[in-house]
Amino acid sequence: MIDEPDPPSAPADLAAEYALGVLTGDELRRARDLAQTDAQFRADVARWSGRLAPILDEAEPVAAPSGAWANIQNRIGPTEDGGNVVQLRRSVNQWRGIAAAMSALAACLAIVLVTGIPRTTTRAPVPVVQPAAAPLVAMLGDRQQQMKVVASWDPAARQLVLAVTGDMKSDPAHSHELWVIPADGKPRSLGTMGSGKQMHMRLADTLAKLLQQGATIAISVEPPGGSPTGAPTGPVVASGSLSEA
Repeated sequence: MIDEPDPPSAPADLAAEYALGVLTGDELRRARDLAQTDAQFRADVARWSGRLAPILDEAEPVAAPSGAWANIQNRIGPTEDGGNVVQLRRSVNQWRGIAAAMSALAACLAIVLVTGIPRTTTRAPVPVVQPAAAPLVAMLGDRQQQMKVVASWDPAARQLVLAVTGDMKSDPAHSHELWVIPADGKPRSLGTMGSGKQMHMRLADTLAKLLQQGATIAISVEPPGGSPTGAPTGPVVASGSLSEA
């Protein structure tokens, strides 16, 4: 009876063999194709490579005795149709890679026993790059829901842009002052507004940190130059909450 060749390896097994570098022929081509098209396969190969790298890098490769692999094949003997040859060669390659890894591991253990465990050096922590915060926008309206101002906040540039879209009456005896009211409910002044239809305000760090999603932006009517008390003293003519643009 002629034995049927074994079915192709499952992707998980193939990933380990690919990381070991023991694949040839159709199996190698299949692994390369999966590495280009299958994200899970690439992740499995990366995990196996990470596990094997510390072992395989510690010792130089050692060639097998001359004729060793030929002797193995001679003992196996040929089959009538060569049906098992591909699978047997693949198994030999697998064990060759595993044997190399085990030899390297044994060499590492021997070095540790002779010299002791080396002292580890403290590495500087790798800085974590935080993702950029999303821009925020607040639609400032009055009690009649009439839109007055659109406030756009760019956290990366720490810049607040105000676009006056409605009627913002002003007179020489008063100023419009801009406020941020964060979660603690205490208003902080962002400065007085000019008379233009568009304004750009670059904020200091202490104020920029307060402009978070959900914070309220408000405009009050104050004496010229702004509130004398550090808090709103006149009526609030427009307000709105910051949300992601």
